[in-house]
Amino acid sequence: MRFRPDQHLRRQHDFRAVRERGRRIDCGAFTLWWLQRESTAKFPLPGVNDPAVAISPPVTRVGVVASTAAVGPAVQRNRAKRRLRSVFRHHQQLVPAGCDLLLVARGAVNRIPYTDVEQKFIGACRRIEPAKDN
Repeated sequence: MRFRPDQHLRRQHDFRAVRERGRRIDCGAFTLWWLQRESTAKFPLPGVNDPAVAISPPVTRVGVVASTAAVGPAVQRNRAKRRLRSVFRHHQQLVPAGCDLLLVARGAVNRIPYTDVEQKFIGACRRIEPAKDN
């Protein structure tokens, strides 16, 4: 599956909101922070006039962080971010819709096999509680 531009966390206040109001799951090689966004707004599809068809589901967004202190020099940081983005891209259907994720890499993410990183991500996604409808 593609990793579309609207699936990126881009603004500092989005990253901060996930850290301050979100929940954390420790996965060993990385930390997964998640925050369910409020779904009060409707997301109309452009060019569609029928209100029943015009609503698209909220998008799951992700941000990836790899610090020099935790992961190492630029080559290792970039590799860690590529691995985490790839895991998200392949398993994004496991994350509830309208959820913001923040993946914080640790040094171990580059030292363990990719399949272990995948299994840790899948296990963490199963622990995310979907938003309850009120």
